[in-house]
Amino acid sequence: MTDHPSTYKADDTHREGIQWDDRAFLHHVGDGDGVFDSAKSVRDGTFADLISHLMMMPEDSAKNYYIQKAGDREFQYPEIVNLYNSDTFPRKS
Repeated sequence: MTDHPSTYKADDTHREGIQWDDRAFLHHVGDGDGVFDSAKSVRDGTFADLISHLMMMPEDSAKNYYIQKAGDREFQYPEIVNLYNSDTFPRKS
């Protein structure tokens, strides 16, 4: 799981595509963000793992959550479904 890319010699500081192994946090919609935002997360793990977890939930429940990925990017339910259904999503055998 990546947190911050190495800046030593500026090698490998940018990788193309979605970083499925980035650190991510599952939040309940409307939890208020703020200074203690990461402490209010329901679950943490890799971006791919949290997408898989959310997709196992009933749709009515899953819509009440969002994933916050490294860099403070928030992914809402419709976007999460699209990512899950994409050809690049890492499926476990």
